[in-house]
Amino acid sequence: MLLPPADWLPQAPFERLQLDWPSSAGIEFAILRLDRIDPLISGNKWFKLVEHLKAADRAGAEGIISLGGAHSNHLHALAAAGKRLGFATVGLLRGHQQDTPTVRDLQEFGMQLHWLGYGGYRARHEPGFWQPWREQYPTLHPVPEGGGGLPGAQGCASLKNQVSNQLGKLGWDNHDGWWLACGTGTTLAGLVLAEAGEHPVFGAMAVPDDHGVGANVEAIVGDIGGYELIDASRGGFAKVDAPLLEFIAQTEQACGVPLEPLYTGKALLALKQHIEAGRFKRGTRLIFVHTGGLQGRRGFDD
Repeated sequence: MLLPPADWLPQAPFERLQLDWPSSAGIEFAILRLDRIDPLISGNKWFKLVEHLKAADRAGAEGIISLGGAHSNHLHALAAAGKRLGFATVGLLRGHQQDTPTVRDLQEFGMQLHWLGYGGYRARHEPGFWQPWREQYPTLHPVPEGGGGLPGAQGCASLKNQVSNQLGKLGWDNHDGWWLACGTGTTLAGLVLAEAGEHPVFGAMAVPDDHGVGANVEAIVGDIGGYELIDASRGGFAKVDAPLLEFIAQTEQACGVPLEPLYTGKALLALKQHIEAGRFKRGTRLIFVHTGGLQGRRGFDD
């Protein structure tokens, strides 16, 4: 069995985020703390994995094989889940062998690692990429990079229920939209599926537009609509600058919520810029999804 006990369902805290800049614009602001659902299987990664695990379980697989980089939050959550639940995991990694806190954790959790180089990793979307790996690991179920695709989005659709069940404790009877970071767009796609146009979903892209986030989302949600993708990459994936780091430090000091610079920090700074530009009218109620990723911050700090 690849699945956790039936009574194990991560419940993310949902709380007001007290900051000066949304308050001064008359924006009500709350945060869904996916970073706090579990010490290791954290952030949006569990929700992206759960439907893939169900599919692997139905197929009688003994484990999961997937892809990511040397700081991958997805592989970290997958390896931790494999260790906790007792299934095999294999990671196909971008680039050449590196020693990072994430890689050390993957090894400690028992994940078998293969380094593909950069050209080999770019081939992951080509027809036939998976065939030799399926032959080498016939009992493992392949999962796309980041836990993407329709199953990943279907798992993330449950985030709407997490919020709906907790709106009352904030005194809200409704909200006006979602804001979250996007790496592949899978979590955003899940929320778009769940909302079906009822509330808009704004995705702050942590990668440039040419990384295919828009195409990924469209492939999952089709013509549902009700979402917008915004470039928050600040020049490229993993591009970090002094204003971003200063904003993160000030925000953490002001509200105590930890951020990291590749996803949540960029997304929240982009939201600040849009609010200050008058994008949202006074009285708007927004939900910011903290998608986790804090384990990857260790490598950046190093």
